[in-house]
Amino acid sequence: MKKKPEFPGAKPYNDRHGKRRWRFRAKGGFQRELGTSYGCPDFISRYEAAVKEHETGKKGGVAADRTIPGSLNDLIASWYRSPDFRNLADVTKRLYRGQVEPLRVKHGNKPSALMERRHIMKILAEKVDTPVAANHLRKRLIQLLDHAVALEWRKDNPARLVKPYRVASEGIHTWDEGEIARFYEVHKDGTVAHRAMVLMLYTGAARVDAVKLGWANIKPTEDGYRLLYRRQKTVKTNGEMVNIPIHPDLWAVIEPLPKDRPFLVTAYGKSRSPTGLGKRLRAWCDEANLSECSSHGLRKACARRLAEAGATANEIMSVTGHKTLSEVQRYTAAAMREELADAAMQKLISRPNREQTVVNLPHRFAKNNDNNMKIKDK
Repeated sequence: MKKKPEFPGAKPYNDRHGKRRWRFRAKGGFQRELGTSYGCPDFISRYEAAVKEHETGKKGGVAADRTIPGSLNDLIASWYRSPDFRNLADVTKRLYRGQVEPLRVKHGNKPSALMERRHIMKILAEKVDTPVAANHLRKRLIQLLDHAVALEWRKDNPARLVKPYRVASEGIHTWDEGEIARFYEVHKDGTVAHRAMVLMLYTGAARVDAVKLGWANIKPTEDGYRLLYRRQKTVKTNGEMVNIPIHPDLWAVIEPLPKDRPFLVTAYGKSRSPTGLGKRLRAWCDEANLSECSSHGLRKACARRLAEAGATANEIMSVTGHKTLSEVQRYTAAAMREELADAAMQKLISRPNREQTVVNLPHRFAKNNDNNMKIKDK
């Protein structure tokens, strides 16, 4: 008979430094860090707290009964309970927890009121090889210490004094027209891959929204059909409602689909998760040899196409559901740069007296040189 493990659910893994760590995993994606020393008193305490939390649904882990008042642990737990955090979309909560929990494991017992700029710089320096991750952690530290200021645990926020790392990349790659054509070439009309591409490209929907879209979101009007949905990212704060006409290319793809399920169900008729769709699109892109392309890049491609068609920033926002102009301008800046450069150069070429200015330039230099020589002769 197979021997029952001493700590069921405790699984080892190696962190990015190759160090062996332990994590408690359970159904529903529940997981808690257990540290590095298997079987030690701290490990056992963490394990028991994790099991209790999973069974009761109440926080136990790095943990309510062992939390030092005013510690970083205490601050993080308070932030998790705050309206600012609780009003976030579930997908954003998971993302933020994933960025904060490693910090909690390593520095949780340290007093949050004594955290200084040099400490934050040292923490971020550990991620110098992954500057994007370092900058994400910096943002979380700003939020945490803003929360500490609100609680009157401290008077300042030193994280705001730390500059973000420079990132060489321009961000997530925006699909160009050649890459879109390549995807269509490999994934023909009628495949789920083709359907996902058309749906996301002609709506600008993020993965978390695309997996939920179906006939329940289609509304008939006098002028045709429209797509209506509220963005999941901001749904808890009564977020942006998207209401757009359906592009003919998208209508041709969705019109024959069943009316009783989302557009992007699995082969078994089940709804996809945002993560599942991301993984499938990654595989579909790899099949088309599009290593730089991703699902989020399609959202940017939608914004790019709208910008290139002459849509204003406000018009683009109404399609993509962005909340601020700065977000849209970030998406469309690269798309408009070539067009703006052409317009700027044309103004320079067509300006008045251009020929006179250019022709006389060498003559003025020659005149100045003659004067200089006369001065030297004297």
